[in-house]
Amino acid sequence: MMQPLTEARLTVARPWALSADEVLAHLETQATGLSTGDAEKRLGLVGPNRLPEPVRKPAIVRFLSHFNDTLIYILLGAAVIKALMGDWLDFWVIMAVAIINAVIGYIQEGRAEKALAGIRGMLSADASARRDGGWVTVAAADLVPGDVVRLMPGDKVPADLRLLQAFQLRIDEAALTGESVPSSKTTDPADADAGVGDRGSMAFSGTIVSAGQGRGVVTGTGTLTEIGRIQSLSDEAGALATPLTRQLDGFGRVLTVVILGMAAVMLMIGRFLHGMPFDELISAAIGFAVAAIPEGLPALVTITLAIGVQQMAKHNAITRKLPAVEALGSVTTVCSDKTGTLTKNEMTVRRIVTPVAEYEVTGLGYTPDGEIIPLRGHGGEPRSGERGGPVGGDLAVVLAVATLCNDAHVVRGDDGAWSLVGEPTEGALKVAAMKGSIGGSGSRRVGVLPFDSANKLMATLNEATEGSRAILVKGAPDRLLERSLTQRGADGAEPLDVAKWDAAIAELSSQGLRVLAAARRPVRAGTGTITLDDLADLEFLGLWGIVDPPRPEAIDAIADCHTAGIRVKMITGDHAGTALAIAHEMGLAGADAEVLTGAELEALSQEQLKDVVRDVDVYARTSPEHKIRIVRALQSHGEVVAMTGDGVNDAPALTRADVGIAMGIKGTEATKEAAEFVLADDNFATIRSAIAEGRRIYDNLRKSIVFLLPTNGAQSLVILIAVVFGLTLPITSVQVLWVNMVTAVTLSLALAYEPAERGIMKRPPRGSGGPIIDRRELGFVVIVSLLIGGATMGVFYGVVATGVDVEIARTEAVLMLALGQLAYLFNCRFMSRSSLTFDVLRGNRVVWWSALALIVLQVIYTYVPFMNVLFESRPLSATAWALPIVLSIGIFLAVEALKAVMRARASSSAPAGALKATS
Repeated sequence: MMQPLTEARLTVARPWALSADEVLAHLETQATGLSTGDAEKRLGLVGPNRLPEPVRKPAIVRFLSHFNDTLIYILLGAAVIKALMGDWLDFWVIMAVAIINAVIGYIQEGRAEKALAGIRGMLSADASARRDGGWVTVAAADLVPGDVVRLMPGDKVPADLRLLQAFQLRIDEAALTGESVPSSKTTDPADADAGVGDRGSMAFSGTIVSAGQGRGVVTGTGTLTEIGRIQSLSDEAGALATPLTRQLDGFGRVLTVVILGMAAVMLMIGRFLHGMPFDELISAAIGFAVAAIPEGLPALVTITLAIGVQQMAKHNAITRKLPAVEALGSVTTVCSDKTGTLTKNEMTVRRIVTPVAEYEVTGLGYTPDGEIIPLRGHGGEPRSGERGGPVGGDLAVVLAVATLCNDAHVVRGDDGAWSLVGEPTEGALKVAAMKGSIGGSGSRRVGVLPFDSANKLMATLNEATEGSRAILVKGAPDRLLERSLTQRGADGAEPLDVAKWDAAIAELSSQGLRVLAAARRPVRAGTGTITLDDLADLEFLGLWGIVDPPRPEAIDAIADCHTAGIRVKMITGDHAGTALAIAHEMGLAGADAEVLTGAELEALSQEQLKDVVRDVDVYARTSPEHKIRIVRALQSHGEVVAMTGDGVNDAPALTRADVGIAMGIKGTEATKEAAEFVLADDNFATIRSAIAEGRRIYDNLRKSIVFLLPTNGAQSLVILIAVVFGLTLPITSVQVLWVNMVTAVTLSLALAYEPAERGIMKRPPRGSGGPIIDRRELGFVVIVSLLIGGATMGVFYGVVATGVDVEIARTEAVLMLALGQLAYLFNCRFMSRSSLTFDVLRGNRVVWWSALALIVLQVIYTYVPFMNVLFESRPLSATAWALPIVLSIGIFLAVEALKAVMRARASSSAPAGALKATS
């Protein structure tokens, strides 16, 4: 009795390793396909052939989640304090900052959901399936395991298929495997442990048929396809917080505890030690809290990062997530895909070897600009000849085969750019012929024997203008050598030297080149057809060495990354030999570097991988799971990992990495949506510029924070000391608000525009852990706070001692606070070197505009009558400005002395290598 079908029985384990008949038997189907009724039953069991929509949180919940941040809590706390004080204008200003921050985050986040939507968009809309004994067009979503589907050139594979027939079938799987060349398909079972790129008996959902025809039985639909599995990996990979967000979260929590603790201590001292009135004490505590909370910090961070977004866009790096702007600056390892990222993803003939000589072909990609340069003659002696001159007879016949035994076309668009119509390998041969000025005019194709993966060759029958005909053949060197009897020497046909050609093939292969061979055979003028049997006793013409060439600018970028202490690792789906050769050429790996393949990686546990991951720079034949494992292993060592990629197979690793970088031109939509950055020019060198920009942004953030904290520190210390010692408050809470406001809208943002420090790409990456302000800098902040706060108290109590009204003394104290912070701003322009240089006066015009704005606002505060009423300020005489100005200059010089001491201590304690790195 036949058992009823179940969803489990419609699942085939490793179908690529089974014969076609075994797969059909397991799925209880036939090569003639299913009946409509059977397909409907199966559809009810397994569900539609589509990727599920992710469960989305309501929009209001996603929006409110952006308020769940310690710094935003501080911001909201400051707003509540100002509301309690009845200062509604400042309340709404702070609330506006918090809301704008949430809106920016709401718009720019949600990358995981968009990544899944991008992957879903890769699926085919319909398919040609065999139902009820005939071929019908059905919606791809209605395909079920057991359906028989046929494939034609240009089709998008609608589901995972175990191939039943494959006639010269080649499928472009670059988005899934990263391979530059379409994969030749066969019906023969593959090894059970074969990676995705080696499963020649399978066609995968979302890939594109580039040539030939085929039929296959559906073995996986929806989430059970290879692309569905990648979606699950993207969903499960889990994005990480950037180093900056982790540091700011920790900083905000500590700051909150410190402020609340100090306010409580101040309340107790004021109440129990000095017996201050409760209302006055509460007012002082609120003033202290307002002074101590850096409510401008979240806005400062957001604006600084936004400025960085604009700067990166000028360098063709489009930012999708604001905090990631800074994260690039902390990257310690860049894991890069090879195809299309480090290389051009445009196959190029690099070498031509004939029986007479060897030639180098210059130029890259499908633009036919370049030369064919003789390198050495037969026997290895140097070959003389003119660069770019007329090609010799030995080279001309090889190039004739390249252009005539070829179905590709290289065309020039209206914008002047060259593009390929056809397969990449044939495009490379066509361009090589164009570089040698060999065209197809004057020759007529009479017959063709298309490429067949079983025979690994293609042949055409061509007729020349005078009527002579010849068979031209290109294909795998071993297959053509088997069929050749002679070779074309300098004086005509000569015996075939198999040993010479085996050595030449080995040499080209060792350079990571894909090797193809050319041969020909004259035939009678009346010959009108061509068969495989006609390809015998051929004349061997030579070899082509083809490669997907490295981007020249990427080579320089990798060298710069190494100088900056950043490791670059290649993770590719391509073959190990090709990957290693490209890595050597790009300076990515040393001469003794090893390759770790996907199969070898599969055999390692995660702990074993952690032990070797930092020492291996080239990974080949990798799967999406392998990429995630590599990223996680690097992160377990504290590495901040940037992952680049363009194929959908890269999306999970981009999601998991600290910084995901997608290619904008050749990248899939799924990859772009999974990434924090999109490179508009697909240029690895742009990453170098973006990393330098990220380091500049982080430097400026730290400068801004180191500048901002003494602003709040000096104000809070003034109030704290006055309460602790029972003294008259030098400034009131409303005057604290004024100082915070004018410095926030003027001085605080000036440092965001600072240019990069000297040698920014010659120093090692910063550590990913620890606070945003270390102990040394915290001590620096405290000392500066004491300097500015002490000067402010000195001005206030000194002026009061002369019998001047308290309101005038407070006005002069506010002026001291403002000018002291202006002087300190120039100290902060250069944190790693002295500001006692003319450089401090140039390089950032925003500093001077900020200084001018501060002085104008301070003049308004001092002399405009309604401001005197609002803030209890009083007009000052011209001589009253002298003391704050002199003390501000003193503060600048004192801080410079402090910086010099800190530099000396850092130099004496740092290792020699570190000093060299930071010099």
